Amino acid sequence: MADDSGKSVAIKTDGAKDEDSSSDDDNSNVNIAENDKPVKTFKDLGVTEVLCEACEQLGWKTPTKIQVEAIPVALQGKDVIGLAETGSGKTGAFALPILQSLLASAQRLHTLILTPTRELAFQIAEQFEALGSSIGVKTAVIVGGIDMMSQSLVLAKKPHIVIATPGRLIDHLENTKGFSLRALKFLVMDEADRILNMDFETEVDKILKVIPRDRRTFLFSATMTKKVAKLQRAALKDPVKCAVNTKYSTVEKLQQYYVFIPSKYKDCYLVSIINELAGNSFMIFCSTCNNAQRVALLLRNLGITAIPLHGQMSQNKRLGSLNKFKSKSRSVLLATDVASRGLDIPHVDCVINYDIPTHSKDYIHRVGRTARAGRSGKSITFVTQYDVELFQRIETLIGKKLPAFPTQEEEVMMLVERVSEAQRFARIEMKEQGEKRKRPRGEEGDDTEQSSGVRKKVRGGKGTRDCSMRIQLCFSRI
Repeated sequence: MADDSGKSVAIKTDGAKDEDSSSDDDNSNVNIAENDKPVKTFKDLGVTEVLCEACEQLGWKTPTKIQVEAIPVALQGKDVIGLAETGSGKTGAFALPILQSLLASAQRLHTLILTPTRELAFQIAEQFEALGSSIGVKTAVIVGGIDMMSQSLVLAKKPHIVIATPGRLIDHLENTKGFSLRALKFLVMDEADRILNMDFETEVDKILKVIPRDRRTFLFSATMTKKVAKLQRAALKDPVKCAVNTKYSTVEKLQQYYVFIPSKYKDCYLVSIINELAGNSFMIFCSTCNNAQRVALLLRNLGITAIPLHGQMSQNKRLGSLNKFKSKSRSVLLATDVASRGLDIPHVDCVINYDIPTHSKDYIHRVGRTARAGRSGKSITFVTQYDVELFQRIETLIGKKLPAFPTQEEEVMMLVERVSEAQRFARIEMKEQGEKRKRPRGEEGDDTEQSSGVRKKVRGGKGTRDCSMRIQLCFSRI
């Protein structure tokens, strides 16, 4: 890091510059030429033949910038701090050296990977299983919302790789007989800035006390805290910092816009934009679980296939929502920041910040759900009269002024009546769902996948169809 007492060695590629260093054109050209010369394939980085073949099967033809920087350093046995924009292949950058170490000396409970969210844990497990399928790697995902007994049985089989959220891992370390991480060789913190944050402080301290000091540690993230104390807590030994960008940034192929709108017309503008960009898939970020659920119901009342993903849903339903969106059977995913970190869904065409993020860094993670791995994408941020200061902070952080997304106010205002009616239906459904939860031993209702009966009560069973027809009629007039 920039202020970790000089212990870390900084390695930067062509996109990276020290903030206070003056860079002239001649020097930067030399650096680019040097960095472009040597590495062309995973084999050149020192990756073994069997893992190179696994990369080919996954369609990874050439290593990304962060992989070029981090893999050789990791294979030399050093601790790594990896910084790169979201969607740049960070998982591969730590997975390949770990699998190569496993090949050299197979050992059970070899690696622990900590992630801040459950969905990211499952995604990392998928990558490890895909890369390690030919060498028989066993993984275990240990996250909340799933039965502890079944997880204990998986841990009893002693998998090679444990991917966990900090809270549930502590539960098993304290309560599962025979489970210990005393022989651990690798500790990885993915989205490390969030894990080293205050949210997980107690859990991380407990975990660090029960794992060996003599281990390798990797920290990877798109954004990273600079506080030395937090790095020391992670117990890094002379870490090498591999940064493909030292300033917080978004990928080049991402088109970023904002829309300045009155707060009370947010829903109308959202429906208008979804219609204007019809045929695309959307991730829409809301600040609260309640809002994500409400907007999902609102859109479904207007005939748009939307599905929510938030922390108040059961784990099975969260995974179900994600799988439906990944399989393209739903075109709109309404999510809280539980889905902003690390999730790789290749077909996301547009990210909409329905509620502007309170923390500027979260903006980078949210918009990083699109334009991944060299693809293009679009992001639109809703800015109301209450969000101006937060929006200015985001522009300062990413170092650019965003253009306004073109909208026609008259056309949007034509939707007010239809959207108001859909809002009313959504509020009634939210109330019904709330009452269902309060009932003892009541069956848990599916999250907006089936009507909770409100539209039948309000409209004699024709609510959805009528509303959908009206919205389409309105759009055809536009």
